[in-house]
Amino acid sequence: MTTRRAFLASLLAAGTAPHMGWAAAGNPAFLAAAKERDDSFALYGLDTEGHATFRIPLPARGHAGAGHPHRAEAVAFARRPGTFALVIDCARGQVIHRLTPPDGVQFNGHGVFADGGATLFTSEQSGTTSQGQVGIWDVEAGYTRIGSFPTGGIGPHDLRLMPDGATLAVANGGIATDPADRTKLNLDAMQPNLTYLGLSRDVIQQVTLPPGLHQNSIRHLAIRADGLVGFAMQWEGAPDSATPLLGLHRIGQEATLAAAPLADELAMQGYAGSIAFSGDRRELAITSPRGGRLHRFSDTGDFLGAVSRADICGLAPLGSGYLASDGLGGLFGIRADNRRALDRYDCAWDNHIVTL
Repeated sequence: MTTRRAFLASLLAAGTAPHMGWAAAGNPAFLAAAKERDDSFALYGLDTEGHATFRIPLPARGHAGAGHPHRAEAVAFARRPGTFALVIDCARGQVIHRLTPPDGVQFNGHGVFADGGATLFTSEQSGTTSQGQVGIWDVEAGYTRIGSFPTGGIGPHDLRLMPDGATLAVANGGIATDPADRTKLNLDAMQPNLTYLGLSRDVIQQVTLPPGLHQNSIRHLAIRADGLVGFAMQWEGAPDSATPLLGLHRIGQEATLAAAPLADELAMQGYAGSIAFSGDRRELAITSPRGGRLHRFSDTGDFLGAVSRADICGLAPLGSGYLASDGLGGLFGIRADNRRALDRYDCAWDNHIVTL
């Protein structure tokens, strides 16, 4: 008599295993990549108390990821710029696809599912010119690559699906890099932008920064259900410049730049590593692992306060506040100016926490 386990094993060997939902992977609420104590790497699933629901080894350092909306599948992207992305069956702990961009193209660490999970979009750039492009992958056809289109800038990093399900927001960082060693080549001529693209490839709107802030690289995005976009920036200009590191924008309007008081802004050391709206969506925050700080802002850009934590970076909505991670293995909840320890692992969490 064939057991269920044997039956599933035979299907897996034949490449026809049934798709399993996230319940089969322990119902994680988040994904996070980490470097382990032995210098290996892994992808974790985390619940809302910071407990691991699964741990799957990765062949190299991960960065961000994308979780399928229905199936227990995650795409783990290599650290920018990278040439691999792994599609992982998180219920079975197995790599089921390895995505490779075309020759001369690099992944830039982020991707997003669209069309109910039928399509994957990936942030990419040319290895020689750093011109950005969005890669298109047919998920139902086994993550087959079916095309690409321009991002409207160079050095793209984060990209997110807008609430209408038909628009992508892309953070074009504006930085050209040497493909061999990631040396930044064009800091004096940077032109970062936030670009909205229809899934039909048309440019809906492009947002640029004032000339004096052209070295403020737009890197990461947070999207609220009503279409408000938060974007986090990293300053590439003269050190000790207290430039704003957070922007807010709605399609069809001008951007608002949000700054902290001078001493707080300087403490961020010109670097925002992650961004997220709070769980109640009334505010948003950015983190700086360099400065060891989290800055909270209202949804109109008013500074609300700071939380200090060494090497803090990963950030995601949790309850009415945030889930945050650090490079020391800590996971903790933040609400207003209060911090609550959740769990700690013998690892160094990477820059991002991905909400499922």
